[in-house]
Amino acid sequence: MKVLVTDPVSEAGLDLLRDAGHEVVTGFDLEGEALLDAVADANALVVRSGTDVTAEVFEAAPHLQIVGRAGIGVDNIDIDAATEHGVVVANAPEGNVRAAAEHTVAMAFAVARSIPQSHGRLKDGEWAKGDYLGREVNNKTLGIVGLGRVGQEVAKRLDSLGMDLVVFDPYINEERAAQFGAELVDDLDDCLERADFATVHTPLLPETEGMIGEAELEALGDGYLVNCARGGIVDEAALAEAVENGPVRGAALDVFAEEPLPEDSPLLDVDDVVLTPHLGASTEAAQENVALDTARQILASFDDEPVMNALNAPSVDESAFPRIEPYLDVAETAGKIAAQLLGSRISSVEVHYEGDIAAEEVDLVTASALKGVFSPLEFEVNAVNAPQLAEDRGIEVTESKTRQTDDFQSLVTVTVTNDDTSMSVCGTLFAGDDPRIVRIDGYRVDAVPYGHMLVARNRDEPGVIGLVGTTLGEANVNIAGMFNARETFGGEALTVYNLDEDVPDETLEKLLSDERVIEATRITLDEADADSTAD
Repeated sequence: MKVLVTDPVSEAGLDLLRDAGHEVVTGFDLEGEALLDAVADANALVVRSGTDVTAEVFEAAPHLQIVGRAGIGVDNIDIDAATEHGVVVANAPEGNVRAAAEHTVAMAFAVARSIPQSHGRLKDGEWAKGDYLGREVNNKTLGIVGLGRVGQEVAKRLDSLGMDLVVFDPYINEERAAQFGAELVDDLDDCLERADFATVHTPLLPETEGMIGEAELEALGDGYLVNCARGGIVDEAALAEAVENGPVRGAALDVFAEEPLPEDSPLLDVDDVVLTPHLGASTEAAQENVALDTARQILASFDDEPVMNALNAPSVDESAFPRIEPYLDVAETAGKIAAQLLGSRISSVEVHYEGDIAAEEVDLVTASALKGVFSPLEFEVNAVNAPQLAEDRGIEVTESKTRQTDDFQSLVTVTVTNDDTSMSVCGTLFAGDDPRIVRIDGYRVDAVPYGHMLVARNRDEPGVIGLVGTTLGEANVNIAGMFNARETFGGEALTVYNLDEDVPDETLEKLLSDERVIEATRITLDEADADSTAD
């Protein structure tokens, strides 16, 4: 596999990819057509914040499986386009959390004690001891905007230094905030009004862009603002004005709306604003950690394993994956068979879990079922874009669970429906890892799902199975296995044939010419382009 790296990352991660036998190609100055040419045959792309991964990049990269962001922020990656093309986008949120939190704390101390300013004057020969009067953090209130991973680490550190913590984060509850000794408030202005220091830890999203402007800075009043999260969250012109002429006492920023910071930025002219050039993740440990985390996720993608920090694909806790892994193929196979048996437009898909599997997180299993459903219909489909394909086509997807099951330890049922017809296929595991199809449209079967299959519905009369066997034999199609079920004596029967070869069109027509054969459907499980149903 080819891994293209377009921003500098630690060699530790790249060595991990090389040691696994993959080709690693670096190109740190690629942009425009040069980037599109370089990514054309890449299986993975590794970036930081310097590369814009646009829709055009995904269009130019038909073999791309994953984009690994060696860091947290992914605003330079078009995630919607990635999903449309079935490409996983994964970041490395843990590797630089400690570094970003420590830099935030350092910036708070730097601005509160005028460390850069006094240092600069001392280097210039001035002993300006009487010009600076700092502020301690003890017994002060810290307003935390966003209690994510970095916000949590900042909370731990500054709580231990005697600060009272107030949090604004619409995505957490009071109990979660209380775990970090913080009080949760419902309003950003309330958080800022109570804060002596305010730190920002949110991603840059449409709803957070410009979130802290003139009105919010007025609410902060005689306090300090620290932003080591993402540029664009704070209105920089308003901040410069608020620090220069009041009411804000000072600010410290590591990130900016435009990077590098333009020479005409108003922030550069304000003495009580401390600026660093996006150093939050710039520690040796952080750079190595994010590179290794990114490399591990690329290897997982190459090995068809869950990508733990995928942003646009279902993921699963690493400890739980062994329990659900065998059911990924079961669900995909059940979906593939159900779709081919239905043989018409699909309006809804239901995935039902029974038994032990119902106790697990099954988003990834459901995505695999959808992948199976769409495989006969879509040229490029995987667990990343299958849920999006369903949404784009107006196909309703439901998931249900019950811990009760009569006959099996676990059972996965995929039901596909069009306007007036539905088809259900149930799969399970025998002896822990032996996949079986055990029900098709209510008929009890015991079918081994692999290769080519023929599912025939016929009148339950003597000689029908012999007819099928003879007709297939005349076409030189060998039967590897056969599983028969019926509703009632003399009613209808359903038989699943495992075959070594696909059934030719003329053979299928010959079978259907017998009035005893009601329906016969060819099923292909190792290819996505074979589907033929007649009745």
